[in-house]
Amino acid sequence: MKLVYLSLAAVFGSTTVYSAPSSSGWVAPGPNDVRAPCPMLNTLANHGFLPHDGKGITVNKTIDALGSALNIDANLSTLLFGFAATTNPQPNATFFDLDHLSRHNILEHDASLSRQDAYFGPADVFNEAVFNQTKSFWTGDIIDIQMAANARVVRLLTSNLTNPEYSLSDLGSAFSIGESAAYIGILGDKTSATVPKTWVEYLFENERLPYELGFKRPNDPFTQDDLEDLSLKIINSQHFPESPGKVEKRGDIHCPYGYR
Repeated sequence: MKLVYLSLAAVFGSTTVYSAPSSSGWVAPGPNDVRAPCPMLNTLANHGFLPHDGKGITVNKTIDALGSALNIDANLSTLLFGFAATTNPQPNATFFDLDHLSRHNILEHDASLSRQDAYFGPADVFNEAVFNQTKSFWTGDIIDIQMAANARVVRLLTSNLTNPEYSLSDLGSAFSIGESAAYIGILGDKTSATVPKTWVEYLFENERLPYELGFKRPNDPFTQDDLEDLSLKIINSQHFPESPGKVEKRGDIHCPYGYR
């Protein structure tokens, strides 16, 4: 399958140092803070790696936050920032706010792992019923590629069958694949393609890094190649009905900005 990546690093330039806070700090969002449909980005803001108010996130802040918290390399972080910046309604924006990511069918998409479709209401807040369905397909203590693929497929089919305005663009499909790859590769072991289920559940449900469960910042950087490899493994593990209707099985893989 042809993999399509956008070369945004040259557009947004190199990084300067942005001082990230201690990994142990966590503060819930306040009434004037904004958050995204993305649990990981919300988590990084809650910990203070990203601005706690969720506003004015530049490429340099993105690179430093993702690197400091998760050891995501600078090239991938720059690429992800480029996608996120397209959600800012201001033309040619050089920053984004977390709530910009809630704009439907840009990066935010139907068939989320933890949010309801926009047709049914706000798609930027955690939905327990949706996430209960997702995690019911994580059938062991350790989530592997097959479990991740199964959960994604069921969410796509459920959304397709229940949402009369269901849609999934090529970019949305690509992000959906990559989001599942990301929670395995960033929280877990990218080599074995596994992650403790409790760590993933803890992050989604609390928007907090699972330090107290044993998570530590990975020693090896998470790169575009790692994301591509895990995404392909998920694609190859998916099993759809013969006629899945409007469900997008595949689509070109783009690097996702976290996961939903």
